[in-house]
Amino acid sequence: MVSSGDYKVAAGSRSDAFFFDFDGIKNLFDTSGNRNFTAPHLGGRSPWTGVDSNSTANVFSMAVELPTAELAPKPELHIWGRCSVLRDGELIHADRAGHPSVSSFFNTDDTKEEYNAGEPVNDRARWTDQFVHLLGHTGGYTPEEAITALDEHGILPDVLHFDPAKPAAYPNGRTFTEDVIDIRVAFLTKNEAPPTGLTPHTDTLDRFPYLGDPHPAAAT
Repeated sequence: MVSSGDYKVAAGSRSDAFFFDFDGIKNLFDTSGNRNFTAPHLGGRSPWTGVDSNSTANVFSMAVELPTAELAPKPELHIWGRCSVLRDGELIHADRAGHPSVSSFFNTDDTKEEYNAGEPVNDRARWTDQFVHLLGHTGGYTPEEAITALDEHGILPDVLHFDPAKPAAYPNGRTFTEDVIDIRVAFLTKNEAPPTGLTPHTDTLDRFPYLGDPHPAAAT
């Protein structure tokens, strides 16, 4: 960690605050045959296992703290990020995100690479039809309902909105304690899927760098 006055930056391995029931997601949606998420299995036994797949995971994180006035939101910030890997001397854009879990849920194996290599400025023109088609399968949305829902949630372009004048709670930013998978699944299924029942991790901090100490390396 380095600091200078009101500015702080930290980078390194920390406990991952993201929590989700991966086996439950696989129970809820059919992901076979290069499809990502199609018509969910609803109406019977709850798909959720109650097991947090990320309970002991670490993440390489970067945290930045600075005065809000420096952000000049006017009134909203639109935030997105990407991860790139060096391959044969060239940076390959391997992943990108604004909204939590949008890329994972709305893309297929065939489209993830193109999506991750793109930029939000092109999202509405390139991905609206695919997102509308998916919502028709997962939640029975009509095309008109799907477009309205995407616009109301600000999904396209895939940038996270944050107005510092309003409380931080998704979709206005995101806090570590929010069950963003629960929120996303409810959106996909038009509120038909039951809640996951998971609880936030308890090792997050109320001070910089906010994520907890990393978990010990697993024994081999």
